Parts: sequence; C-alpha cells; structure tokens
Amino acid sequence: MAVLLDTHILIDLFERAGEGLPAPVFQAANESAFASVASLWEMAIKSRLGKLPLKTRLSRIPGALDELGLRLLPINGRHVLADVEIAPAARDPFDRLLLAQCQVEGLRLVTLDRALRQHPLAWRE
Repeated sequence: MAVLLDTHILIDLFERAGEGLPAPVFQAANESAFASVASLWEMAIKSRLGKLPLKTRLSRIPGALDELGLRLLPINGRHVLADVEIAPAARDPFDRLLLAQCQVEGLRLVTLDRALRQHPLAWRE
C-alpha cells in the first residue's frame, strides 16, 4: 500500500537520516511513499517564522526528497475541496490537507502524531 508521510516524518528522514523513527515507520517511509507539497509549504512557513530550525536549507529539500526516493504529491482542487469523512481531532489545516490527500488518492498517512494516529486514514503497522 502506498503511503503519504507526515511532515515530521519527512523532517526526521532528511535531517537525521530517519534515526528518530521506529523501525516499522522507517521501513514504511522507504516503500512506495509520497511526500506532499503541503508538507513543504508547512516547513517553509514555520522555518521562515523561526518556529522550525532546519539544518537543511529550504531550497535543498526537494533534492533531499529525490535522494530519498520519495515521490512528490502536488496539491490539487480535489484535495482542497475534499470533505474528510471523519474529521480529525487536530485542527491544523496542514494535517487536514494531508488527510484529504490520503482520502482522494487512496493513501495512508504515516504519522507519529497522537492526534492523527487513530484516524481511519492513518497507516497501521
């Protein structure tokens, strides 16, 4: 099954080579995984606001994702207009967009976020 990686998973992969991830999550991230443009957008906003210190320059992140073999999932109209069948506990608009992308594209969200781990669209080991 193809999966979409939550933003914090992506950050751990390119900043720490996945060292902070549990083995099953690291394995899922290396098999048929997508990174969302929404995650890049979130990282850019938080980095520019000083809320997300990154070792990797923003301009290098797309190349880092390529090196990891991740496919980039663009945001389209179906994603932004999708009504996620079960509203997530999280109110974060990026989390909602990632879940909408999962719903529309038939993906599962790989996340360690407690607010999202129990959602029906979340990946399970």
